[in-house]
Amino acid sequence: MAHAARAAQAEAPIRRPLQEPSFAEMSAAGLRAFFNIARDWDLSADEQIVLLGSPGRSTFFKWKQAPETARLGRDTLERLSLLLGIYKALQILLPQPSAADNWVKRPNSAPPFGGRRALDRMLAGNISDLVAVRQYLDAMRGGWA
Repeated sequence: MAHAARAAQAEAPIRRPLQEPSFAEMSAAGLRAFFNIARDWDLSADEQIVLLGSPGRSTFFKWKQAPETARLGRDTLERLSLLLGIYKALQILLPQPSAADNWVKRPNSAPPFGGRRALDRMLAGNISDLVAVRQYLDAMRGGWA
């Protein structure tokens, strides 16, 4: 009986836990997504640099050329997460891609923007400004605003 149990155990597939993506994989994926968003929003290199937390220009261009080599800090990863959330919320709220992409560059009278563009708020350079835009869009999606 013990022999049969061992044989059955040997034939059973080995179950391995799903592997968490590595820090390098998360950095590369986040940057690739960001550069696609930057293209869709028609952002200049200077605007992209500010949104990423103002890395040095040579670092920025290295990230752009070879995102798989990037090792991003927590601040930059948090910025990427917020920007991806903003992009996704816009795609949900404004299903027409051009409307979603142009929203960030249109003046907005909502309280977080005071008549300025959402992009102007995001370009203030603080994570809290990205959070404010993300929260505004999340509230609009949930019907809270």
